[in-house]
Amino acid sequence: MSSYTFRHLINISDDWGLFEHAKGPRPRFSHGYCTDDNARLVIVSAREHNGTCGGAILARLGMRFVLSAQTPDGKFHNRLSFGRVWLDEPTIEDAWGRAIWAFGTVIARSDDGVLHQRALGAFESAIRHRPDWLRSLAYAGLGAAEVLTVAPEHKGALDLVADAADRILLSSRSPDWPWPESRLTYSNALLPDVVIAAGVAHRDDDTVRTGLDMLRWLVETETHAGHFSVTPTTGRGPGDPKPAFDQQPIEVAALADAAKRAFDVTGDDEWLREIEKAARWFHGDNDAGVPMIDEVTGGGFDGLHPHGRNLNQGAESTLAMVSTLQLHDRMSMLTR
Repeated sequence: MSSYTFRHLINISDDWGLFEHAKGPRPRFSHGYCTDDNARLVIVSAREHNGTCGGAILARLGMRFVLSAQTPDGKFHNRLSFGRVWLDEPTIEDAWGRAIWAFGTVIARSDDGVLHQRALGAFESAIRHRPDWLRSLAYAGLGAAEVLTVAPEHKGALDLVADAADRILLSSRSPDWPWPESRLTYSNALLPDVVIAAGVAHRDDDTVRTGLDMLRWLVETETHAGHFSVTPTTGRGPGDPKPAFDQQPIEVAALADAAKRAFDVTGDDEWLREIEKAARWFHGDNDAGVPMIDEVTGGGFDGLHPHGRNLNQGAESTLAMVSTLQLHDRMSMLTR
């Protein structure tokens, strides 16, 4: 039996998409929707191997939303009001990158032929761009890496994942702080994840090793007293104390994803232990000693504080929890 459920994701969705925020377990309709979260919904749903009806419905719901956010030039809106009005101009920021990641995941993993065809066309349209934002490009690189698992000679995908890794690897680093940014910010494990992916795609062992070294350093930096103590919303720089709060579930989910890629490349059980550690963080092995899952609703809590948790159960936190436990359950079955 799975340790997670799609129940809360269904409860904070309507016929247009997944709502961004919640007050407790209830969706905040006035805050509307965002492409970021609906793209994450597509990724989690496309990864679902249990054949659940809920997963299939959510995949189609999320894809419809993300496709509606794309403009003919391959850019993306991000914020949609409850009244179905886009509140921003289309860009190539994080929503663009996460949408490409979603499309790539559908292309590689979905058995839904309609979704597959629509994702392929949308992917080709979007990857003509190159953003200035490091994480936007890295998210897109993960989508390209997904495509390369089924079409290893796809030139657009090969170029995109290489460009993402190059942007990271060409950033200045020092022996004392071997990270491509002066501070850790958000979704940090995304960066070594895409570097490893690029090394695999281009058969470049040096790049793979660099990505693995980056990930090992990050895991050590984000561990305290044997459990994950991830970067808070204020970031983390050299010498910053641990633990620090407000910790976000998306940080843990990114670590689990990167550890899965590292395990696929190396076969080393150290990465399985990191996936286990990520799952334990949600079950209460964290700096506050509290579970980050609402067992009644199936939702994930929004943030970890010194004396407890943010009781809101928004889309990002729930998707991060589901993604991590989904991956943990799958790896547990594969390695029994």
